This record gives sequence, structure tokens and C-alpha cells, in this order.
Amino acid sequence: MYIVSVAFLLSALAFAADKPATDTTTIDHAKKNIIKSAKMNIKGRVIEISDSSIKIERTVKGNAETMEFVLDKPTENIAVDDSVKIAYIEIDGQLLASSVVKATPTKMEKKK
Repeated sequence: MYIVSVAFLLSALAFAADKPATDTTTIDHAKKNIIKSAKMNIKGRVIEISDSSIKIERTVKGNAETMEFVLDKPTENIAVDDSVKIAYIEIDGQLLASSVVKATPTKMEKKK
């Protein structure tokens, strides 16, 4: 009885393995691989500004770091030594600023 049940189980597995695979290669849709970059935010003080780029300095763990961003459109009402918040993405090794706004001081900065 055990031998017959084992033989039946093995034959069922063999028939299940013989199913032909569905043909997925015939469906050829024009799929575009859209790679979305993560949108990041940063705060810092403006060192240099022009119509096509902005350079800021930010402090990370006591170390000053300078970052340069490419602007897609000129900014308004931002001058050197302003605190700004920049939303940016990285494309081909360059930092592209999508929005630049003046940063409002936080409660900690007001107390100082």
C-alpha cells in the first residue's frame, strides 16, 4: 500500500514538471525604464549665487561642507549670506536644484 502511494505521488510530481512554460516572449510591449531619483532636501548658507548655479555651505557634525547646485531657473529674493532650503536631485553626478526657498529660523536658532 505504501509503495503504491509513493509511486502515485512521484508520478504526479513528474507530470507536474512536464507542463510547458507559457510563452511570455511573444508579448513585446514598449516599456520604458523610468528611473526616478530620490528628491532630497538640504539647508545651508549661501556663499555664491548666479543665474545658473548656487553654492551653499552647511555644517555637518561640526565640519563645514560646501555644495554646488545647478539651477534650472534663476532664483528671486535670495542673496549671499541668506539661509536657504534646497530641494534637489542628483543627475549624472550633478546636483540639480528643483526649488530654493529662504529658510525660516527654528526655535533653537531664535534662542541663540
